[in-house]
Amino acid sequence: VQLVESGGGSVQAGGSLRLSCTSSDYKEKYCMGWFRQAPGKERELVASIDNNGVPRYADSVKGRFTMYQDSATRAVNLQMNSLRPEDTAMYYCNLGGTCPKFGRSYWGRGTQVTVSA
Repeated sequence: VQLVESGGGSVQAGGSLRLSCTSSDYKEKYCMGWFRQAPGKERELVASIDNNGVPRYADSVKGRFTMYQDSATRAVNLQMNSLRPEDTAMYYCNLGGTCPKFGRSYWGRGTQVTVSA
């Protein structure tokens, strides 16, 4: 399974970005997740959709980020609003990593998000 992220960029604090994750092999939203990794920090889970279709968010992004699937393109998107400098990181799309029963974990190459003060 190949995952491809897009939509990263540079914005000022308070701005918005929408990240997209597409796959030619997997067209569902279940067990998809968005992670991020800032320089010098561990990779952390930002948002995920479980095998029942329920989205879950890290406390740090609740109320600002929304994870959903675009019904037309089947891309799994992460809408990020009210961005803060601390949201600066490489963002990675993941399949399976948040659902232990999935059996495998797949990663995209990442897309950079930079938020300036």
